[in-house]
Amino acid sequence: MTKRRRRLSFILGSLMSLVLVLTACGGAGSTEEGSKGEKPVELIWYTIGTPQKDVDKVMEEVSKYTMDKINATVTMKMVDWGDYPQKMQVNVASGEPMDILFTASGGFDYVQNARKGAFLELDELLAQYGKELTQAVDPAFLSGSKVDGHNYGIPANKELPQQEVWRFNKTLLDKYNLDFSNVRTLDSLEPLLKVIKENEPTVTAFSMDKQYVPYVPYDYIIQNLPMAVKLDTKDYKIVNILETDEMKQALRTMHKYYKAGYVSPEAATTGSTNDLTTSGNWFLDRAQTQPMADNLWSASYGYPVVSTPASDAIITNTSVQGSIMAISANSEYPEKAMEFLNLLNTDPVLRNMVDSGIEGVHYQMIDDTHMKNLAESKNYDMPSYSLGNNMLLNLNANDPDDKWEQFKKFNAEGVNSPILSFNFDASKVSTELAAVQNVKEQYWAALMTGTLNPDEHLEKVVEKFNEAGLEKVMAEAQVQLEAWAAGNQ
Repeated sequence: MTKRRRRLSFILGSLMSLVLVLTACGGAGSTEEGSKGEKPVELIWYTIGTPQKDVDKVMEEVSKYTMDKINATVTMKMVDWGDYPQKMQVNVASGEPMDILFTASGGFDYVQNARKGAFLELDELLAQYGKELTQAVDPAFLSGSKVDGHNYGIPANKELPQQEVWRFNKTLLDKYNLDFSNVRTLDSLEPLLKVIKENEPTVTAFSMDKQYVPYVPYDYIIQNLPMAVKLDTKDYKIVNILETDEMKQALRTMHKYYKAGYVSPEAATTGSTNDLTTSGNWFLDRAQTQPMADNLWSASYGYPVVSTPASDAIITNTSVQGSIMAISANSEYPEKAMEFLNLLNTDPVLRNMVDSGIEGVHYQMIDDTHMKNLAESKNYDMPSYSLGNNMLLNLNANDPDDKWEQFKKFNAEGVNSPILSFNFDASKVSTELAAVQNVKEQYWAALMTGTLNPDEHLEKVVEKFNEAGLEKVMAEAQVQLEAWAAGNQ
């Protein structure tokens, strides 16, 4: 109720009930009118990524804009890549004040935390405050991210399939005249890695952090846990990925690379590789791609990056649920949080400010649609994929005018995983799953980065997983998957 209405209600006490009725009728649906008299709201937004020096500076500008639009300010709290899942688990458990938070299939698990009650169900909020958003985001994202029939988050409108690529620091490729045209498999990297190791002792030949997992043609039931189904499956059998021939061979190759010095000795404990991309002291890594990704990486890092496919383009739960913003179940301002998400996903001014910073400080426009980073962008280098509707973003200097049309084509050509939209309900095996997660925390990164010799340790690690209850978890998942498959053939 505005100050003016409070004065009227004081003077005209007999009309109080009428004023209350009118206020109730007008307040719920009228964002513009209601926001003028509301007390300003501070929205707290937790998101993933290496904390940036200029975040507060940019959020001051963002807040000026959002105050005018929705009468809310925004405080962004960034949590580094490797720390994010654990930090957010603690925040949720402790009731830390927050309104919006990043979640994903592989980073603070979206499905499991939705089922645990960490996020608000958004169906009604979307219908009331997110109508424009639902028209702006590819419907495949909104339908594919439903959990038990309900939306618990807003996926980023971006590339729909998941395709892995090998990325190369082109400066080093050119320096040694290296040809990567025949690179595809993990083993095919060896000749190039050898050249860099022998000639560039200060360069990390194969850059990775503790989140790295060798690519094998399987889709995981829960991201980065051993349960998976082969992409060409006919029987929907869930297997322990550590017992497959493909992963065994990949782990042997990784250990060979580790022993050869291609991989950093600290890879299994490294939270991010941003220091390497900033300095340029890396030769290759693996990343998820999108159309014109090389241009994006090159513009961000300030030196040329090129890539080549390491997998097919597959639409999985991980890709559909690969970047989601949820509203915290303990948010004080869920309606305002949805207003902000609606604006972020439909307003190019806000979306580009959040992504690229302040025009004239962090970037400048080259023409109406293309931009280039300025020197200060090093203080605000954000992971675009995690921040909303990518198709509102300005184009980089080398991007073609039809970039977003190419995205739509890329999305349309992706191949569905056989278990796309199957979401495992682990409630019956939650104790076992927690124990399995503990084993994963102890051994997974060391195995995947080649730090541990699989011929010596793999069998023991499999035993540890089974002792923790992995086989029981897999059996429960198998029952659910077969029931799901029977209804989705």
